[in-house]
Amino acid sequence: MTRHFPSNAILMVGVVGLTPVGSWAQPDPAALYKKSCAQCHEDPQARAPDWAAMKQMTVQAILDSLVSGKMAENAQPLSAEEKRAIAQFLGAADTPGATRATTNACPSAPLADPTRGPRWSGWGLDPENSRFQKDAGLTATDVPKLKLKWAFGFPDSTSAYSQPAVAAGRVFVGSDKGVVYALDAKTGCTYWSFKAPAGVRTAISVGPAGDGKQAVYFGDLAANVHAIDADTGKPIWIRRLDTHQAARITGAPVLQGGRIYATVSSWEEGSGGRAGYECCTFRGSIAALDAATGVIVWQTYTIEGKPRPQRKTPSGTQLWGPAGAAVWMAPTIDQKRGVLYVGTGNAYSAPEAGTSDAILAVDLKTGAIRWSRQLTPNDIFVIGCRDKNPNCPDEVGPDFDFGSSPILRTIPGGKSVLVVGQKSGVAYGLDPDRSGAILWQFRAGQGGALGGIEWGMAADEENVYIPVSDLLQPQDAPRGLFALRLATGEKVWHAPHPALSCKGGRGCIGAQSAAITVIPGAVFAGSIDGHLRAYSTRDGQVVWQFDTAREFDTVNGVKATGGSIDAAGPVVAAGLVLTNSGYGQWRGKPGNVLLAFEVAK
Repeated sequence: MTRHFPSNAILMVGVVGLTPVGSWAQPDPAALYKKSCAQCHEDPQARAPDWAAMKQMTVQAILDSLVSGKMAENAQPLSAEEKRAIAQFLGAADTPGATRATTNACPSAPLADPTRGPRWSGWGLDPENSRFQKDAGLTATDVPKLKLKWAFGFPDSTSAYSQPAVAAGRVFVGSDKGVVYALDAKTGCTYWSFKAPAGVRTAISVGPAGDGKQAVYFGDLAANVHAIDADTGKPIWIRRLDTHQAARITGAPVLQGGRIYATVSSWEEGSGGRAGYECCTFRGSIAALDAATGVIVWQTYTIEGKPRPQRKTPSGTQLWGPAGAAVWMAPTIDQKRGVLYVGTGNAYSAPEAGTSDAILAVDLKTGAIRWSRQLTPNDIFVIGCRDKNPNCPDEVGPDFDFGSSPILRTIPGGKSVLVVGQKSGVAYGLDPDRSGAILWQFRAGQGGALGGIEWGMAADEENVYIPVSDLLQPQDAPRGLFALRLATGEKVWHAPHPALSCKGGRGCIGAQSAAITVIPGAVFAGSIDGHLRAYSTRDGQVVWQFDTAREFDTVNGVKATGGSIDAAGPVVAAGLVLTNSGYGQWRGKPGNVLLAFEVAK
């Protein structure tokens, strides 16, 4: 998958490998940029941040990426002086003290029991990842009366993409700088902040950690799972799940039955096409950890067996395989059958594993894979595969990952359906009792590398709601939001994306890539154009909308703007509707704000 990874701490500077360059005593930054970066960053069809987006990143953020972050592998041919020259050429000046957490600390108060009362914990709210909030604290008739209550600015950020949690009257949220905050749900004041070693883009899960403690669980972009005290913000444990340099955690860890279930993805496909890179050695995994100690109970790789030497390029570079099948999503828990479900990404190198672009059912107790259902075979993909690149497969795949967590629902007659959405643009209803046999399928979008169904659907008792990204398709592509019958996949309605009010530029497109959320009577969906909208579940009519792509006065005094809404979905609990705004990647408009809405009184 080619889009689920950025952070200001581990931020991408290019998606095609940097070309080897010589070393100069006084590097010419413009020449370095042209030779090493411009091929991708100035290509309107590429998926890298463009010049304008990079100029909103700080020098230090870009340098961190080149030295130790996502682009470290690609930047190996550059000297330390050349890396710094590129960072200074591209980045905005660093602001002293920019990462200061807040100016509005909350008065000290003990934490209430986060397992009681209104809450949203984790990615999909419930173990089945329905994203259906029955106890919203507001009704569908209240939705048109929603007004902005407070805004919180993430210091020195260009992407706001960690989905918050609501519990015990607090909001817990991470940032692309690796800082996790505990805020007061009513006022937005800050109880505490915690700095992780890498950016945090997962949703936050809240629950028991043993010995009477309540913990906040999350993953970071260095493949660490964290448990920190929900009351104080002090660390309880940290566990790294993969030592591969490209490994990261993008899917939210799930707390269930005293265990944390976490998944591992990577950005190795961003290096795979670079000349001289030994592609590829990463393989996705799922792990179960003891929630109290962080001890790994089991870890299952999506590809059986470590990658093996395959062939050498004409220049002598050793290529490896099979590799890939990363897991970008939060797992879905099926307590009745004693399994969890995940979808996997594309293969990185040949030979292709039959578990790439597949849905896996994994035993909760042992980690054994009970069954696998591959839905797109032969999808071998790495970035930079042009002009007969010898690092690349003979046939480059379509990059049809699964990035959206499966949704498990009960349908009439007591049977179950597992609804999955793919970047191909197709949604499937699978039978969990027949090894994922296809019950129905529906094409919602045209699909593509940034297309189809990206981050998350939502489902109530009758319908599943599907947003369409198709980010690289023409601006006037239909996209929009679909409602399908859970039992049959029959279309109930389609709401095309509303007419754009922006006048062009970055983020001015109707793609709906972010996850969505449903309450009784209304679906909340964000868009790359920066709008958060609520649609009627009855007919798809827009009943409320708010343009987040503007400047905000924040409760913590941080200068903040909204931008594209991507990746994380809206969270609804205790009468609040929360959304992040700002996504500086993949043609999105940067931003750094968390917004809280409530019904006007």
